[in-house]
Amino acid sequence: MTVGQIPVTGRTGPAASAGRATPAAQRPRISMTARRHRAFYLFTAPWIIGFLLLTIVPMAYALWLSFTTYDGISPHWRYVGLGNYTELFSDPQTWNSLGRTGLFAITSVPLSIIAGLGLAVLVNRPVKARGLFRTLLYLPAVVPPVGVGLTFKALFDQNSGAANGVITLFGFDALGWLADPYARYVLLMSVLWAAGNVMIISLAGLQDVPRELHEAARIDGASAWRTFRSITVPLLSPVLLFQTVTGVIASVQTIMPLLLSPDGTTAGVTALPQSNYLYMMHVFSQYFALGRYGYASALLWVLFVLILIVTGLIFKFTSGVVFYNVDPEAKK
Repeated sequence: MTVGQIPVTGRTGPAASAGRATPAAQRPRISMTARRHRAFYLFTAPWIIGFLLLTIVPMAYALWLSFTTYDGISPHWRYVGLGNYTELFSDPQTWNSLGRTGLFAITSVPLSIIAGLGLAVLVNRPVKARGLFRTLLYLPAVVPPVGVGLTFKALFDQNSGAANGVITLFGFDALGWLADPYARYVLLMSVLWAAGNVMIISLAGLQDVPRELHEAARIDGASAWRTFRSITVPLLSPVLLFQTVTGVIASVQTIMPLLLSPDGTTAGVTALPQSNYLYMMHVFSQYFALGRYGYASALLWVLFVLILIVTGLIFKFTSGVVFYNVDPEAKK
């Protein structure tokens, strides 16, 4: 057999080994940064999907409805452009309800912040069973709004309410608490009932205030009020700003007047006392009582823009009085 007839069965040398790629070498290597990005989007995907489906899509749908005469039932509707917005700005009921909402926010937000901060100062003191007191004061805040509305409606009922029962014991006539002009005060009391939320947040802020500052002020002879005003409040200013912004947003979206209505249903919004006919009650009236989905959607979008403007103004005018206690080492 000649050399040319020798069969070649395979290469076993180093060149052959180098020519074959191993499975590990075929896999692309992922950097640590890419892995972190992938993990971030993987864990936030449920929230992102929920935000898109439950927030962005409904808002876009409401924006589209605001340019139509859709009533929620009839297939016969038409595109009216800015007609709903033009009617909105010329509707006196809209402006009146917006003014009542602004007055309610200006009244209820400071009261709830002051009440919550006062309770936080009390339960922050080193007294016995303060954990029990914190729990008892916070419990009303976890009661659902429906339960709070029904409870206040039962307490202030003109015929069988406990409030009139106490008043009549002292020889006074029963009052119509759920009618004008007393309905606004019942609404404010229902807001203060949930001051436990503000208390918990304020308590967390109080416990973050360094005790050394209080001890130094006490050594310098500062009174308790001066210490609270000059040390505690400035250090709590970020917390107070947060509570102000969230309180304003919550106050303009309150549905408590609807729960205090005579029949307690969505149709009862038309029978609300005039003092409790807030902006959201006007929206409910257009949606459920009149079936004007397009006009009500325009009302909601105007409210959304107003909330953005008010929030921006709050941040702008409080930028010089809010003290952020940032560690200088954290900036390096």
